[in-house]
Amino acid sequence: MNPIQSFARQVVENVERVIVGKRPAIELLLVALLCDGHVLIEDVPGVGKTMLARALALSLGGSFRRLQCTPDLLPNDVTGVSVYNQKSGEFEFRPGPVFVNILLADELNRATPRTQSALLECMGEGQVTVDGVTHPLERPFLVLATQNPIEYEGTFPLPEAQLDRFFMRLRLGYPTADEERHIVSNLRRRHPIESLGQVVDGRLIPSLQQEVWEVHVDETVQDYILRLVEATRRHPDLALGASPRGTLALFKAAQALAALQGRDYVLPDDVKRLAAPVLEHRLIVAPESSLKGRTAESVMRDILQETALDIGERSS
Repeated sequence: MNPIQSFARQVVENVERVIVGKRPAIELLLVALLCDGHVLIEDVPGVGKTMLARALALSLGGSFRRLQCTPDLLPNDVTGVSVYNQKSGEFEFRPGPVFVNILLADELNRATPRTQSALLECMGEGQVTVDGVTHPLERPFLVLATQNPIEYEGTFPLPEAQLDRFFMRLRLGYPTADEERHIVSNLRRRHPIESLGQVVDGRLIPSLQQEVWEVHVDETVQDYILRLVEATRRHPDLALGASPRGTLALFKAAQALAALQGRDYVLPDDVKRLAAPVLEHRLIVAPESSLKGRTAESVMRDILQETALDIGERSS
């Protein structure tokens, strides 16, 4: 068992003590963490988004903060502010909630575009600049942003360019009847999150992120990734296809998933599993196709079915 697989197994098993029946989502969350990416969780309230973030932070022994996004939230409430100290006669920087290992930005689309941009700048640059002074963020740094896909009143939808900044989008979904029964039985006098402890050293993540780059991706699999992305750009039902950032994200995510499963090479099935969470939120359906009921999800399913792995030239 390689270090990444051992690391992931311990984290997944620990988080599953709180989040029942969502192993695929937990694994994808670890893929994003190993790729130094950020995740948008789009789901209805009450399915465990906050608990997932807390459980991951506890498992890693990292710091965690929850930022409730509202229309009156200011950029300085996110990044921090310089305050004048009358005793020293100097300005002192008071860091905001982004100076943490795992930040849960709850209902991100309720924050104003200006505040959304401040957070996304932190995600992209890994640092905060206030009054001309740059402050590096902690490592690892993972933003889990949530939004409700049903209630849109009083929201500020993320524009395409900002959605593209997220490494992947996840949905947890409702538990099955058996899973919900298990959840209820776990509530014995106290919530399972209260007994959850650290199982791995989160400070190892930067070195594990470097190991991900060593996973081999055959040229045939590389071509498959490129053809999937290219298919999104010329699909008649899409007004906007995946960006080159999406191509790189799919490539890197496939490496991380392979390492997480104990392999030093990527399989086409890794790419197929990751295509939807990595690419779907980067796609914009054409208005006329949307009126016909087409969605990014249905288009992505069609692309995966129609794009075959081309091994003819490589095998000849």
